[in-house]
Parts: sequence; structure tokens; C-alpha cells
Amino acid sequence: MNDLQLRQQCTHFFHGHRAPTPAASFSAMAAWCEQHAVELDIYGKGDYLQAFEAKIAALTGYPAAMFCITGTMAQMIALKLACQQHACDVVGLHASSHILLHEHNNYQHLQLYKVQNLGEPYRPWLASDLAAVPHQLACAVYELPMREIGGQMPSWQDLGEIKNLARTRGMHLHMDGARLWEAANAYGKPLAEVCAGFDSCYVSFYKGIAGMGGAMLLGSDEFISQARVWMHRFGGNVIHRLPYVASAAMQFDARLAAMPHYLRRAHEFANIIARHPQLRINPAQPQCNLFHLYFPANSSQVNAIRNHIAEQEQVWLFGNARDTTLPNQSMVELYCGDNLLALDLGRIAQVLQLFVDRLLALEAFNLS
Repeated sequence: MNDLQLRQQCTHFFHGHRAPTPAASFSAMAAWCEQHAVELDIYGKGDYLQAFEAKIAALTGYPAAMFCITGTMAQMIALKLACQQHACDVVGLHASSHILLHEHNNYQHLQLYKVQNLGEPYRPWLASDLAAVPHQLACAVYELPMREIGGQMPSWQDLGEIKNLARTRGMHLHMDGARLWEAANAYGKPLAEVCAGFDSCYVSFYKGIAGMGGAMLLGSDEFISQARVWMHRFGGNVIHRLPYVASAAMQFDARLAAMPHYLRRAHEFANIIARHPQLRINPAQPQCNLFHLYFPANSSQVNAIRNHIAEQEQVWLFGNARDTTLPNQSMVELYCGDNLLALDLGRIAQVLQLFVDRLLALEAFNLS
């Protein structure tokens, strides 16, 4: 049985949100659209679509918003406009940025801008890192939280210093807010207060919100007006955006309300993990409901144990582990959402103990 088949036969999951079947998702969307008398948009024009854009703009404190099919496109447009407005083609990015790691060097191939690295690879960048850049930047990008380093975030004070310095230097400050909902909950601040000081922001609707896809780009009226032109130029002005909007909008409020529960479960899960000195998490205490879990074994070994647990317990623990810079060490990302919240803490501890027992047996075999 392959990994996909193993996952499909599981009844409980540690990572992420519940994944309904396409039929169940489309049925729920149809019922929701009928209940709310939602009409179809035409090339982004439609009362419900505009109302949803206005809702997200109001929550985040921006004058305007544009629903975009992908976050990749939203951020290409945002940084393109920032460079145009500042007559500069250099953008500051952290080494763990999604743009650098997961977008096939689009900024280079499309000749959008040049990149200046900010800070150290394994910690959030600070105002001092921005101040150390000796030349002009059109824009600096901050991801909140920083997924590739375990969901780490700057302190609230550090974030304020970054905002102040960007304003003093006259540069555009853009937020990669794919997980803004999680970050605001972790800070214990309203969304608009987190966004204040960022000239633009992108948010995702398929990660923490669990919609089928889609993103929102937020900024000033003029910025979003120009962004709509560039979205058309980039080929993103699809005839109907409503399927993505509906899948996000029908569960948006409930997902936001659940964020404190996800964070609480992340801390409870971290406390269970702490009982096993063989396991380590990054950061040591989760800052949001996403963190990385490290194992003293290579990725193939860890994935094999995961598959054994899936076969025996019908519990799917996580996606594929990946090797780290240290030999015989691997890690996985864990997002604490609906799935982990649905499991009893006792059952979570039991399954994790089964995993660790097999990990210890493997370690004893490797040392023999």
C-alpha cells in the first residue's frame, strides 16, 4: 500500500484540518450559496465578491482589497508595484521566504526585481538587520509567522521597531500574511493592529481557513487599483472567482473563532512531546499553532514508522519527513488544526508513545 492509500484508510489525523470529499465540499458550497442568495461574479464584478473584499479590508484595516487566485501572483504584483513606486528594483527578503524557496525563481525569470537577503536564516529578522543594509530598498517583506523556521515570529516590540524603521527609511513594507490569522491570534492583537504599518499585505484562504484556494491582496485604494491591472496582465482575471470565494467565506468566521483553540492544543501537544527527550521541537515553545518536530533518525526511517502507525492504528501523523543538516536527523511540520483538536489528549499521548517506542527500537538497532 502506498503513502496515499495508507492516508486514505486512516480515520484520525494529527496534522492540519479535516479534508471533506469534493462531493461534500461542493454540496456544502451550493447550499451556502443558495442560503445567502449569492450571485456569480463576472471577471471579478459581483456584489458578493465585492462585499467579501470589503469585509477582509475592514478586518485588516486597509482601504481596499483584491481577491486573487493565488498568493504567488498576489505577491508578484505587490512587489512589482512597490518597486515601480519607489523607482528601485531591490527587495529585502529573509532566506526562508516562500518567494525564494517555492516559486521557481519567478522574480528572476520575469525580471521583476533583485533580492537583498535580510537577517540570519534560522531566526526572524530584526530592525537591526534592515538597518545594516547599506543601500536603498524599494520594499522589505515580512512573513508572519515564518513557516520554514517553525512558525517563529518577532516579538511585538521587535515588529514595532521594524515598522518604524521602514517608515523612517521611506520604503514599502509588505507582509506575507499567508498565516496572518494564526499570527494575530498568537500576538493576542486585532488583525488591523498587526497590519498597521505594513503598506500592503497578502492573506491566504486555503491554509488556516481551509478554503479551496485563493488569496487577498490588501493596500491603499490606488495600490489596489493598479494591482487589478497587473492581475489582468499576469493572466489572473478569471471569469468566475466565486467558487474560491464561497469555499473560504462560508467557513471564514468559524475558522477565526477557532484559532485560540488551535493554539491551546498546540501548547498541549508540545507538553506531551516534552515527555520524550528523543524528540525536539522548534521553537522550543510554539509561538503559534504551527511548529517543527525533529527526530533522531533519517527521513526514510521516520516515514516508515509513520506508515506502520497508519497501518496498525489508522492514525496519520504527518506528511513526509525531510532530512536536516545534521546526519541521521529529520523533521516534519505540524499544523495544529481541526484534526488534532478532535483527538483526545490521552489518545494523542498513546499514539505518540507508540511512535517513540519504534523510534527507540530503531535507535537500539542502529547502535548494535
